[in-house]
Amino acid sequence: MQNTAAIQEDLVFGLDIGTRSIVGVVGFQDRKGFHVVAMAQQEHETRAMLDGQIHDIYKVGDTIRKVKNDLERQLDRQLSDVCIAAAGRVLRTVNATAEYVFEEETRVTQEHIYSLNLLAVEKAHMQINRESDKIRFYCVGNTPVNYRLNGFDITNLEGHKADKISVELIATFLPEEVVDGLYEAVGYAGLKVASLTLEPIAAMNIAIPEQYRLLNIGLIDVGAGTSDICLTKDGSIIAYGMIPFAGDEITEIIAKTYLVDFNTADKIKKLASDNAEGTVTFADIMGLEQTIPSADIIKTANQVVDTMAKDTADKIIELNGGKPVSAVFVVGGGGKIAGYTQKVAEYLGIQKERVAVRGPEVLTTVEFMVDNFKKDSLYVTPVGICTNYYTQKNNFIFVNVNNERVKLYDNDKLTIVDAVMQVGFPNEKLFPRRGKELNFTVNGKMRLVRGQAGEGAVVQLNGRQTNLNARIEQNDIITVQESGVGEPAHMTIEQLEEFQATIEFIVNGKRVPCPKFAYVNGELKSGFYDIQDGDQIQMENFYTVAQLFEFMDYDITGYDVYVNNELADKDTKVYENFSVKTSAITEHAGYEETSEENDGYDTEEQTEDIADTAGNSRADDDTSLSGENAGTQTGSTDTAAQEVQGMSSQAVRNITILINGQPVRLTGKKDYILVDLFQYYEFDLSKPKGNIVLKLNGQEGIYTAPLHDGDVVDLYWEQ
Repeated sequence: MQNTAAIQEDLVFGLDIGTRSIVGVVGFQDRKGFHVVAMAQQEHETRAMLDGQIHDIYKVGDTIRKVKNDLERQLDRQLSDVCIAAAGRVLRTVNATAEYVFEEETRVTQEHIYSLNLLAVEKAHMQINRESDKIRFYCVGNTPVNYRLNGFDITNLEGHKADKISVELIATFLPEEVVDGLYEAVGYAGLKVASLTLEPIAAMNIAIPEQYRLLNIGLIDVGAGTSDICLTKDGSIIAYGMIPFAGDEITEIIAKTYLVDFNTADKIKKLASDNAEGTVTFADIMGLEQTIPSADIIKTANQVVDTMAKDTADKIIELNGGKPVSAVFVVGGGGKIAGYTQKVAEYLGIQKERVAVRGPEVLTTVEFMVDNFKKDSLYVTPVGICTNYYTQKNNFIFVNVNNERVKLYDNDKLTIVDAVMQVGFPNEKLFPRRGKELNFTVNGKMRLVRGQAGEGAVVQLNGRQTNLNARIEQNDIITVQESGVGEPAHMTIEQLEEFQATIEFIVNGKRVPCPKFAYVNGELKSGFYDIQDGDQIQMENFYTVAQLFEFMDYDITGYDVYVNNELADKDTKVYENFSVKTSAITEHAGYEETSEENDGYDTEEQTEDIADTAGNSRADDDTSLSGENAGTQTGSTDTAAQEVQGMSSQAVRNITILINGQPVRLTGKKDYILVDLFQYYEFDLSKPKGNIVLKLNGQEGIYTAPLHDGDVVDLYWEQ
């Protein structure tokens, strides 16, 4: 969101508000690079800033005004808008990771990436809030370091199919009082903030161009109060850091050693650094003039320089995963003290040539159209603040979220997600929430059925319904109603794949297919039983003799039964393909015992399995084990034979229906209901893929609705 008022005839005003001095730069950018048309520098008269933090807002504001007035005289025009940067002293960064697993392979969209990043930032926010319960931090941006697709690194997730995606990112935070202090000081000087960035980012924009970021490089911006650190690798910024040691530490030891005030000590430090082979003359607080070799002054500072270099090197190694970077660029006035770069190289364990102060080398694309100016590392950060305006145009904006005023760091890419995250709206209440899942075991193996997905959050922007990715601007009004919870998971025994299987026995030479029994927590249950959370379901692979003949509707009282040619009782277990023989069937139903190869029936129609016919006529019974004994007859043999031969026409009715356009034949039962189709049509209910849709002849299907020949059924999953 570009502020046209901030660019006055293509000029940008950047201000580096440092601990010891304030540097102002005015310039413009074109295809050749950045052009500086005016510069001004003013040291603080007192220590109004310490370690990069404003302590006296109005004294800092007075110094800013002096820089502003100087620049206006050079330009012969007024300046009203300024770009600034916050010091690394107050910047907090958190590395966070997040992972999202899809229920099935899914093509990744921008919405998925937003959600993934949000999960990581939310983790970072929770972490920083735990560490600092008294300070309110604002997330001012996040930088993805690495994406992974199904466990493999990838540059861009969008458009790929994935089962699992993950991200590692750096989230950056600033305390509210720091931002307010900067804004107040700038406002006191008669200026308005056009954009806000971070000093490490501003310095990096100049010192480490995009083409260098493939390398593992460190940047140290050594100011007066802090040493800000930035690391790059594989084309990305991988870490930010800071140590609270910089140029002022050296100045203080010089002041104490040579008995001079702080400002005089600072001048001594600069003169010794610029002329290491010469001498420095000054007057101490007693008025005595002293001339000291620069080498002695540098030696006095060596202990502090050594400590500062070691702490900086240790921080770089920590941020870089326990190992040194390949090279280090040093910018800022504090890094020019003799011996500093050599010490950093020594503690990093790399060649001393690979740690160097960068000034003119990184300012080659910057033209200084200012008289009597020499390119210097001191000006890398203020120029970077200006160029950052063109690339990010960051600022803070205010929006209203559910009647709460929220301040956001504007990176020109703000969405509703960023705003609701800032107010602490729970992430799980933004996206559809599933109902309670169902956990149970089948034959000792864990089984999970997910609940139905609820409705997503209802989001409105300025009174109009929109989505979480909608862009936002200053003073937007956002309302968010939390997402809904879906129906809890539901499954019946008959929906289990294992329940659809049958088990076959050979009864009097005839194959008899029988449904498997389901025991739930030790109790026999029908296919209509609603599975409960924690149920232990066992699908038995055997029948007892009593269960087998009860299923076939034959009374075997008083008759011998042989299982695999051995005399059995009613509790004998009969497993798949076991042979069972008894005279009860032939005597009661006119059943002629035959071999398995020859059924003994005259026509194809008569070869319908009598046991299957009898058993399936009992399918509506809840347990498949109770009911009247239809197999025992007291009439004549002729009557029994007539029943056998007429069974197909009187008791069994075969129908053909269309399921999803495919003809499916239903056989073996007298009457059929809609739920019976799952026994004849392959449809995996064990792995839900959304909401099941079942229609009968174009209308919503009811499981108990009767089925007739020629009925049309639609059956599918709906996301």
